[in-house]
Amino acid sequence: MNDTQRQSGYTLVVSCPDKVGIVAAVSQFVAERGGSLTESNHHTDIEQGWFFMRNVISARSLSVSLEQFRQEFEPLARQHDMAWTLRDNSQLQRVVLLASHASHCLADILHRWKSGDMACEIPCVISNHENLRSMVEWHGIPFHYVPVPKEDKSEAFSRMSEIIERHRAETIVLARYMQIIPPNLCKEYAGRLINIHHSFLPSFIGANPYLRAYERGVKLIGATCHYVTEDLDEGPIIEQDVIRVNHGCDKDDLVRLGRDVEQSVLSRGLRYHLEDRVIVRGNRTVVFSS
Repeated sequence: MNDTQRQSGYTLVVSCPDKVGIVAAVSQFVAERGGSLTESNHHTDIEQGWFFMRNVISARSLSVSLEQFRQEFEPLARQHDMAWTLRDNSQLQRVVLLASHASHCLADILHRWKSGDMACEIPCVISNHENLRSMVEWHGIPFHYVPVPKEDKSEAFSRMSEIIERHRAETIVLARYMQIIPPNLCKEYAGRLINIHHSFLPSFIGANPYLRAYERGVKLIGATCHYVTEDLDEGPIIEQDVIRVNHGCDKDDLVRLGRDVEQSVLSRGLRYHLEDRVIVRGNRTVVFSS
C-alpha cells in the first residue's frame, strides 16, 4: 500500500459463504456511492465453500461519509452472512512491542518505523530485560522493564497487560519475547497478538529450534510469523521463509543466518496485518500479500 492509498483510502475486508454474485454486489454498492477501487483482491476456498475479499476504496471518490457507508453496507452484509471490517487507512494502528535479550527483530521494526517504512504508532516497548532500553529510548519511545520471575509470573503478566491497555494497543508484537503468554491473554488478544518463531513451523515447535535443527542435520532453516493462541507455536500462520544451509554450518552459523530471516519475516507479517491483508478462518489464513 503506497502513501496515497494509506492517507486517503478505506480498506473493506469481507469473508462469507461462497455464492455467485458477491463480487458484483459489493462492487455495485461501492460504485453507487461514487467509490473507486484502488486495489481489489478476492479468493474462494473451493473445499470449504468460503469466499474472501479485500478492497481499498478511494476516500475522496465516495459521496458518503465513512459512518454512512458502514450503516448502509450492513444490510448487504447480513444478506450474504458476511464477517466484515472497514478501516480508515489514515488512522494508524497502535502497536506495542515486546522483546527479551535479542535485539535484531526489534531493531528492524524500529528502523522501518523511524524511516517511515512501517506505518503504525509505537507507544511503548515492554521487555523482561534491561539491555534494550538505550536502543528503544534513542528512538524516543518509552521503555517498560517488567521482569518475569520463574517462581510466579502472574503479577508480571498482569502488569504487562495493564501497560498494553493503558497505551490503547490494537496490535501486540512478540519480537523475540521469550516468555510463554498465559491462556487468558491469548484469548483477550486473539487476532491481535503476533509472534515470530525461529523455525519453519510446524518443524521444531518450542525452545531451542536452531540446536534441534543442527542436531537433525537440516538443509533448510526458516522463520514463521503467526498469531498467538493457547497452543504453543500453533496459531494461524501469516508469513514464512527459509534459507539454505549445509553440513559445514555449526549451531552458531544457523543462529546467525536465521536472524536475517526472522526479522524480514516478522516485518512482512506485521505489515500484512497492519494493512488488513490477513483474513483468519479457523487455524488457517488467507493473505493478500502486496
